[in-house]
Amino acid sequence: MRVIAGSAKGHKLQTIEGLETRPTTDRIKETLFNIIAFDLPQCRFLDLFSGSGAIGIEALSRGAAEAVFVEQSAQCQQIITQNLIHTRLQDHALVMGLSVEVALDKLSQQKKQFDMIFMDPPYAADLTTAAIQTIVDKHLLAKDGIIIVEHSTKNQIIPPNGWCVYRKKDYKTTTISFLCVEETEV
Repeated sequence: MRVIAGSAKGHKLQTIEGLETRPTTDRIKETLFNIIAFDLPQCRFLDLFSGSGAIGIEALSRGAAEAVFVEQSAQCQQIITQNLIHTRLQDHALVMGLSVEVALDKLSQQKKQFDMIFMDPPYAADLTTAAIQTIVDKHLLAKDGIIIVEHSTKNQIIPPNGWCVYRKKDYKTTTISFLCVEETEV
């Protein structure tokens, strides 16, 4: 797996061997970043269930001002840190070795807000709905921000009240859903 574009283009990233993580394929990653490319420069990016950190690192490489990586696995945290050092992007990153629930609570206490929040929870675990609701309840998304969820095509994303899925991109077994606050008519 490599960084596709930006300041760290071409850098090879380490991944976790085995079935503990499910890295986003280069095809899906490239499509995702083509969709969000114009919103990346200087954005604050939150990468939940980070795995190897490839998504957040790609965001930093393409101009995000900062990225916070949330990953509970100690082995994955070590890989993310090594990948950040290898790509020379560590000065713009924070790796939080916590569960997503605890990390979101801590970020809320620090009054942090993000322009983009990406999450790729384990497909078998039902963590998406709770994570989205926590993000909304704790006001972690900046005005006009978006939540991006990578999930199984078998699962539908049910947005919280006042939110909508404004775009979806389906692949064979994976779907990327983009959520935002519904626009209200004045």
